[in-house]
Amino acid sequence: MDDSTRAVLKHVDAGELVDLASDLIRIPSFKTEETAVARFLEAFFRRRGYDVDLQEIEPGRFQTIATLRGTGGGASLMLNGHTDINALTRRWTRDPWRPSLEGDRLYGHGVQNMKGGLASIILTAEAVRRSGVRLAGDLVVACVAGETQGGEGTHYLMQSGLRTDAAVVAEPFGADNLVTVHAGIVHMAIHAYGVTGHIGRLEGTVNAVQKMTAIVRALGHVEFRHTPRPDLPAFPRLNVGSILGGRGQDYVLVEPPYVPDLCTILVDVHFVPGQTVDGIVADIRRALDPIAVSDPDLRYEIEIPPPASFKGRRRLVMDPFDMPTDAPIVHAVARSYRAVTGQEPKAIGTVLPHSYSADDTCHLWKAGIPCLLYGPATIRGNADEDDACVLVSEMERVTRVLAVTAVDVCRRKPAELALTLPPR
Repeated sequence: MDDSTRAVLKHVDAGELVDLASDLIRIPSFKTEETAVARFLEAFFRRRGYDVDLQEIEPGRFQTIATLRGTGGGASLMLNGHTDINALTRRWTRDPWRPSLEGDRLYGHGVQNMKGGLASIILTAEAVRRSGVRLAGDLVVACVAGETQGGEGTHYLMQSGLRTDAAVVAEPFGADNLVTVHAGIVHMAIHAYGVTGHIGRLEGTVNAVQKMTAIVRALGHVEFRHTPRPDLPAFPRLNVGSILGGRGQDYVLVEPPYVPDLCTILVDVHFVPGQTVDGIVADIRRALDPIAVSDPDLRYEIEIPPPASFKGRRRLVMDPFDMPTDAPIVHAVARSYRAVTGQEPKAIGTVLPHSYSADDTCHLWKAGIPCLLYGPATIRGNADEDDACVLVSEMERVTRVLAVTAVDVCRRKPAELALTLPPR
C-alpha cells in the first residue's frame, strides 16, 4: 500500500458514516419523492467543491450527480447508489425516521436499501478529497433516483451521455461479496374485464373480480421456457404483487352494490439470462388462453409497462446482468479488498440470495460500462425490511475498500479497464 492510499484511508471515519447515513434516514424519499434528499446532497457536495449536476429526470423530480475532477489522463470511476427507498411495512416497532445506533447496528427506514451504501460511496469520495491526493481520472458519485422502479435515474443518466470507464454499485450485498450476476425483472399489468350492473339485477353482468380469480390460479401454473441457470436455481419465478378491482376506469371502490367491471393485477417476473420479455409474455398467454377459450365471458389483456396512473410503476425492464468475473474492475475491487482486510473476498460472482435481485448495474452494463455490486449489508441479508438496519462495520469496510479502489483505478489508463467482450 503506497503513501497516497494510506493518506486516503486516514480520512475514513465510522462516526462520519453514521452521521451522514442518519441525516439521509431523516429525509423520507420513497420512489418518485426523492427531490428533498437530492437537494440535501446537492448542498452537501457544493459546499465541498465538487462539480454538481442536479438532474431533473422528470418534471419536479431530481437526482444529484457529483464529480471530483481528476488531473487528466486517468480512468474514470463511478460510484452509484440510489436515493429512493421501499415502502414501509406493517411490522415496524421503531420510529422509521429517527435513526438509532445500537452497538454495530444503525436502524432507520431505507438505511439498508440503500442509504448505508449511499453514505459509503459519498464518504469514499470525501476521503479522497480531504486527503489532498489528486486522482488522474474523474471520480463520479451518482446519487440516483428510482432504482426500485426499474432504474429510472441511472437510465436517465445513461441517456444523458455520461460514461465512465468502470463503476461500482453499492447495493446491500455484503462487504465481503463481489457480485457480478443478477436476474432480470419485468413488471406487467393484467386486466380482466366485466359487465357492470346492479345487485338487484345480475342477469347479463360479468364480475371482473371473479374472472380475475381464475387468471390468478392459472398464473400459478405458468411454465417458462428457458435454459436453467444452476447458479440461479429458483428462477424464473412469477409473483402476483397487488390487485385492484372496481367500477369504471378509475376502479371506483365505494359502489359495492354494483358488479365490478375492471380488475387489474400487477405481476412481477424475475427471469434468467437467455429469456426475453416477448418469450415471457408468450409463456403467460399459454397458461391464460385455454381458460379464456373455455369461458367466453373471460376477457383479459396484458399491459407492459403497467399504466402510468399507478404512481411509482416500474416502466423499465431490468435485463439480467452477467459480468465476467475476470473483468479488470472486478480484479481491482478484489485487490483493494485484500489490501484492506488481508483476506480473500468471501465470494466473487453469483451470491445468493442477492443475485436473485436486480439493480442499476444492468443499465450501466448495457451502456458499455464494466461494473459490479459491492455494498454494506445488514444482519439478515437484503430481504428484511422490518426494523431495517445496516452494520456500521460493513459501511466502514466498504468505504475503505472503495477508497483504495478509487486510488487504484483512477491512476490507470482507461484502456486498462476495458473488456475484450462487448456488453451483452
